Amino acid sequence: MHATARAEPQASVGVTLGLAGAGLDRRLWDTTVFHAGLRGDVLFGRSANDDFGVGPYAEVLTHAFDELQAGAGVSALVPVLDSFPLILSTGIYGRWSDDAKAMEPGIAGAVFWGARSHNFHSSYGLSTGLLAQMRLGLGASKETAIVLAAQLDVALLGLPFVYLFNAIKGPSPEAAPVRRAESAP
Repeated sequence: MHATARAEPQASVGVTLGLAGAGLDRRLWDTTVFHAGLRGDVLFGRSANDDFGVGPYAEVLTHAFDELQAGAGVSALVPVLDSFPLILSTGIYGRWSDDAKAMEPGIAGAVFWGARSHNFHSSYGLSTGLLAQMRLGLGASKETAIVLAAQLDVALLGLPFVYLFNAIKGPSPEAAPVRRAESAP
């Protein structure tokens, strides 16, 4: 008798923090700026750690807090190591900035490498690792950016708040310490 293989979608959301080498007029890395973003994806077709996966991604980010970029595209997971795959992405984005008169379109490519195992018990899979991107603006400013960032899963970032909430709330009745009944003399 054979077991049925199930390939449920696996979602992941992470905060990206790092540096961007930004330039205008197609110049690469004129200046180094702070990069912060939020990136999420849903991968389809995986039922184990060694399976390939493909699906959409979406992101919102800023460079030096003086611009906003939002984009989306497709990601493909390549199982290089059991729990450390490569995720290759390509997509489009829009950029709003002081140096642009209107929203400017662009194209982006990214490589993620880090921990991203298949979760056999939930449709959410933790992902934490390194992200490298190349962003090429197609508008009048001809903006370019090379991003090098760490991607930290939002679930991991929430753990201190979960701990603090439970510490303030105190133990549950099931976990309360057992006290010995005092016996009468």
